[in-house]
Amino acid sequence: MLYKDKIEIGGRKISFRTGELARQANGSIIVQYGDTIVLVSAVASKDEGEDNNFFPLTVNYVERSYAAGKIPGGFFKREGRPREKEILSSRMIDRPIRPLFPDWFLSETQIVALVLSADQENDSDILGIIGASAALTISDIPFNGPIGAVRIGYIDGEFIINPTFSQLDESKMDLIIVTTKDSIVMIEGGCCEVDESDIIRAIEIALPLTRDIIEMQERLRNQIGETKRIVSPVEVPQSLKEKVINLSGNEVMAINQIRNKNERKRAESKLYETVYKTIENEFPDTQKIVENIIDDIRRKDMRMKILQGNGGRIDGRTPQEIRPINCQVGILPRVHGSGLFTRGQTQSLCAITLGTSTDQQRVDDLEGESVKTFMLHYNFPPFSVGEARPLRGPGRREIGHGSLAERALEPILPVEERFPYTIRIVSDILESNGSSSMATVCGSSLALMDAGVPVKTSVAGLSIGLVKENEKYVILSDIIGDEDHYGDMDFKVAGTRKGITVIQLDTKTSGLGIDVIKEALTRAKEGRYFILDIMDRTLNEPRLSLSEYAPKVEMIFVPKEKIGEIIGPGGKMIRRLIEETGAEIEIGDDGKVSICSLNSESVAQAKAKINALIQEIEAGSTYYGKVTRVTNFGAFVEITPGKEGLIHISQLAHHRVAKVEDEVKTGDMVKVIVKEIDNMGRINLSRKAVLPPPKPIKGNNQKKINDKYQKKPTQKSNNNHNREN
Repeated sequence: MLYKDKIEIGGRKISFRTGELARQANGSIIVQYGDTIVLVSAVASKDEGEDNNFFPLTVNYVERSYAAGKIPGGFFKREGRPREKEILSSRMIDRPIRPLFPDWFLSETQIVALVLSADQENDSDILGIIGASAALTISDIPFNGPIGAVRIGYIDGEFIINPTFSQLDESKMDLIIVTTKDSIVMIEGGCCEVDESDIIRAIEIALPLTRDIIEMQERLRNQIGETKRIVSPVEVPQSLKEKVINLSGNEVMAINQIRNKNERKRAESKLYETVYKTIENEFPDTQKIVENIIDDIRRKDMRMKILQGNGGRIDGRTPQEIRPINCQVGILPRVHGSGLFTRGQTQSLCAITLGTSTDQQRVDDLEGESVKTFMLHYNFPPFSVGEARPLRGPGRREIGHGSLAERALEPILPVEERFPYTIRIVSDILESNGSSSMATVCGSSLALMDAGVPVKTSVAGLSIGLVKENEKYVILSDIIGDEDHYGDMDFKVAGTRKGITVIQLDTKTSGLGIDVIKEALTRAKEGRYFILDIMDRTLNEPRLSLSEYAPKVEMIFVPKEKIGEIIGPGGKMIRRLIEETGAEIEIGDDGKVSICSLNSESVAQAKAKINALIQEIEAGSTYYGKVTRVTNFGAFVEITPGKEGLIHISQLAHHRVAKVEDEVKTGDMVKVIVKEIDNMGRINLSRKAVLPPPKPIKGNNQKKINDKYQKKPTQKSNNNHNREN
């Protein structure tokens, strides 16, 4: 059945269409905003997935190059592996919808968001979230939605609803808020040191807008929505459940009092094995069910202790307490900067590499081409959690955590004109028990200062958790892995003392309102200040100089009309500059010249030569140049690279010069002054004008010198004289 609907959001129409495309999917919808169009489909297997131990949900956000009128680059001329933008958008769609599927629904499910048109103004990721919700809402797939999503910007004190790409370039905030009708589900975004009150105000603005989007989906469901399929949860025999509870109840409570993660995991594994062996004959092939029952007992016990205050948290901390922190810098001698940040049993080793403009990352997205001069790559090796598994390339989680930490640090980095380096940070997680992305932020901030990068200030972050039952809740600072797993919220907040730079909220509970968010932001601010104090005691400002192993880079700007003079015919001049100075030189179309070398003297020499090359030659100016060739009437001198002038023989010295080679030879360095530049552009030089005047000579010596240089007529000249007479 064909169905259309639209409403106005942020001064533009957002519309739904269904019944036209992808009709064999369980649910499909076309979402349009401006001229950006996304087709989202939802499909779930008919197999109930009884053998699955987890919910196999896959979300793929896919950008087609044709959507922006482009042909893919490369040899094959077709789309290949997902770009970073596609991976991050896939995660952004996945995170708010995953908790809204029933626990007992285990059928393999796939969401595909296909970008069909990109208008270069409106980002399609928001449409992917809304479309996924709408496709699930009208399908027969069980889903506790719908959800609405909106992006909020902040320019000159004004909040902007769904800002365009150009507006985001000026915005101090890029915040995505996703909600159900009665609860905040997800918040994601980067900020330029904004206050907590601005975050709350952005959420308040977003809530009525997301409700409008939800109501449009409800109208759609009432018109054409399919009846949700009935999938019965797997029934666990009551006798088996009671047996496991009796055998493990006391042991579980003891395990939840073990503070060390590794010891707790070993005790838990031993309990699984012991209980199953006890009941294996009576209940064969139920090992996974036994583990799930024990896991559920652990979850309830942990949450009850936190809510009732009986024994507090698993590792013995109070709700506000942050784990012990240790900071180190400069621990890797040959890298350009390093930082080791340890918080409890979470540890991040961060290394800085400084590069030149040739190391910039070229990014080709639908909205256009760009370059990145700052990259943060996050790695999560299996040994960090005591596991042995194959090392693969970075997964979605690693790319997502790296992007989050990267956005947290971007606002405090120096502008390119002040620090013309490409910066790459690699964070290797050596140990993990929760909040490794925020440890990456802290470790990277320390490493930047250790490298001598002139950052504005330090950045720190932590994760805030929540345990909520009905109206009662407890907020937890600096959550560990079990508190994330069994809790209801993972709220990552990073920033400086001045304000927030990045925020990411994921929830697994309903009824999460602004009051809880306010309290969590206050707790995050207190924790951030506490961590910053510890970090600043280690290193509170950038080192005054870069590592001796870092390249030396300097950037200068030249007039665009002078670029050709630096390059020279066929690149002759720039090749000569590189050969003479040993520095790498790159010239941009905008007149930006980057000079790089491992030797600072090479950089200075290249800079001086380029400045001399573009300098306007003026009469009266003095230069120190090289004699390039000698003739019988004078010497040619290169006063700036590629520019020569002539010293006439009469301008070589105060005395009469019989032969040019008596004064200068090819290769000599001489000081000269520009006498004039004629109307043909020829430069006439004088060496005589910069030489000290000759000393006066008295008596007979003066007479001898005069006689020596007095011109005596030859016989031939006399004859000629006589003929003329």
